Amino acid sequence: MSERDHYPAGVPCWVETLQRQPQAAVDFYGALFGWEFMEPEPMPGGMPGEYFVARVAGRQVAGIGTLPALGGPPMALWNTYVAVDSVEQCVDRVKAAGGNVLMGPLEGIPSGHLAVLIDPTGAAIGVCEADARPRAELVNEPGVWAMSSLHATDGQSATAFYEAVFGWQPELVGAPEAPLTLFRLPGYAGGEPDQPIERDVVAAMAPPSDPSADPAVAPHWNVNLQVSDADAITQHAASLGSTVIMPPTDAPGFRSAVLIDPQGAAFSISQPTGPRA
Repeated sequence: MSERDHYPAGVPCWVETLQRQPQAAVDFYGALFGWEFMEPEPMPGGMPGEYFVARVAGRQVAGIGTLPALGGPPMALWNTYVAVDSVEQCVDRVKAAGGNVLMGPLEGIPSGHLAVLIDPTGAAIGVCEADARPRAELVNEPGVWAMSSLHATDGQSATAFYEAVFGWQPELVGAPEAPLTLFRLPGYAGGEPDQPIERDVVAAMAPPSDPSADPAVAPHWNVNLQVSDADAITQHAASLGSTVIMPPTDAPGFRSAVLIDPQGAAFSISQPTGPRA
């Protein structure tokens, strides 16, 4: 099993979904992935609502919390958090690199600090210090988080920003006309020795999208959950009220689908199909 107890600075470490009705989301994701939950905790920073930590085999894998009222119509969403040594220093780097702070720094759960940032493309990503959020203690296994990917319209601005803020080094792979960007963190060796992705890869960026193709899709960080059978999970999700945006589709090494949960939060699932390195 891919168990984790520590994440160094610059490594994505936690994912959560914020929902108008968190208990309904607990019911949906619990039924879909077999997640188990204990009693809810308070939301960070004194925000109203409750926060549930999902577990698989007794290990923390994701969070489900109450969507804060930030103005405008509430929209459920998935968030990704990156570990940092100091939220305050990270916020300074974000501002210097052309980003903004959406929320924070806040006191987290159970201690420490966290913040939600906006990169120059408009995508939101969270940062947290040690113990400011539960860490993903199990990854790259069926039913849990595998990796997060950035979907943006300006890849050049995005790569410059994340290099300045987290030290990520971009590498273009795939077709030259529509390359995938792998974000590497030099010196980091995560994952398992036999995983299909190199161990210093911490995130990815999809080929830059054309905003005129679907203006309703804003830049965002997508959360991808690994599954053992993408077709079965897609059918199960649909039976639970999910909307299928992209049906299971084959790509090199994976069979993937994109879903929207009953409250409107988009996420993807991937079934590894290629040989392991």
